[in-house]
Amino acid sequence: MRLLERMRKDWFMVGIVLAIAGAKLEPSIGVNGGPLKPEITVSYIAVATIFFNSGLSLKTEFADSRLHASACVFCSDFNQGSWWK
Repeated sequence: MRLLERMRKDWFMVGIVLAIAGAKLEPSIGVNGGPLKPEITVSYIAVATIFFNSGLSLKTEFADSRLHASACVFCSDFNQGSWWK
């Protein structure tokens, strides 16, 4: 019973050990051109997920002020670009 409780507590570490063991047993799954397509999943999906999770961890006050500032810069840049046409 203690082993099961310990595994539940350290579920992430158990998952990492299982992933490493799986990669050792069947390395052809993660090679370039393999079924996981690491050239696409790591380059685009993993990076997008990391940035999305970082954005979710921002405090709302900080995110609101940043979004407002970004919108102001975009609008002013767009308006100034329209003056020349």
